[in-house]
Amino acid sequence: MSRPLKLRKVCMLPKSSVFSPVGQKRKKNPIFLTIDEYEVIRLLDKEGFSQEQCGEYMEIARTTVQQIYASARKKIAEALVEGFPIRIEGGNYLLCDSKEKTCGCNGCKKQKKYRQ
Repeated sequence: MSRPLKLRKVCMLPKSSVFSPVGQKRKKNPIFLTIDEYEVIRLLDKEGFSQEQCGEYMEIARTTVQQIYASARKKIAEALVEGFPIRIEGGNYLLCDSKEKTCGCNGCKKQKKYRQ
């Protein structure tokens, strides 16, 4: 029996959940990026967190962050190179209610601890 998946804490949902290349002659099936993959990309690449900080923030192991990050990067690379649209949805996540000690919602003061 496999171990149940732990929910990953996510600060916010993406402002746009679909990205599509302009000027395609035919529609292609989208590549699906999960909400937790989006959050790892946001925290590591946009916010500048280390993998350890990201793991603490999302309440998962650093090795899990590495696996999620590798999966997300592969999907994004495929979409960019092959011209596929990206759709962000699903995954195993728990949306932050902004009441936790490590909250990072919209510039919350608590997030500054993780930016150091």
